[in-house]
Amino acid sequence: MFYGYIRVSTDRQAISGLGLDAQRQSIELYAAQQGTTLTEIFVETESGTRNDRPQLHAAITLCRKHKATLVIAKLDRLARNVAFVSSLMETGVEFVAVDAPFANRLMIHVLSAVAEWEREQISVRTKAALTAAKARGVKLGTHGAVLASQRKAEAYARARTLQPYIVRAQYDGCTSLRQIAGHLNSASVAAPGGGLWHASNVHRVMNRLNLPGTDQTYSDGTSPFR
Repeated sequence: MFYGYIRVSTDRQAISGLGLDAQRQSIELYAAQQGTTLTEIFVETESGTRNDRPQLHAAITLCRKHKATLVIAKLDRLARNVAFVSSLMETGVEFVAVDAPFANRLMIHVLSAVAEWEREQISVRTKAALTAAKARGVKLGTHGAVLASQRKAEAYARARTLQPYIVRAQYDGCTSLRQIAGHLNSASVAAPGGGLWHASNVHRVMNRLNLPGTDQTYSDGTSPFR
């Protein structure tokens, strides 16, 4: 039994399908070649530098429960971080990267180390280019501000389409973020990124819409609306 995991770094990529379709096809083809059932593919929209991945953790939990194998299209879609990949290996869950299906544990460590080095080099080159541009008198941030404004508008537009479903969940008695997430999943409402609803992405949508319940916080900054 296989469970798949695919990841893109931004909401915009998730909406456009950029990268998702290729990863999905790669995993489906691998499962077909192995003659093994592909039960579900989990979709995550998150930076590869972050370790808090609810979709990945959900996939790992099911792999443990059913003694299944986690299949990813490319190792760098899992993480560009050696420590993160090592911690995943310590869970005992078997996983396969379609771009390196015969890699043993040592090779996976080496490949993840190379991916981490590439990420660091990209960061170094980007900072050097921005410094050089600034020295030439180029005004930085203008284009970025325009893109940020566009993405904010797109996120708000998506949130507006989801508002009726969230309001309906509240009307039906859901009083916490987790209950609303469960209600949306039961109603087969697609979450941003194509995965399942969780308290975190419900909270983001409600914040964008300024819906009741999202502006309540305790002194430690946490929200009672959970």
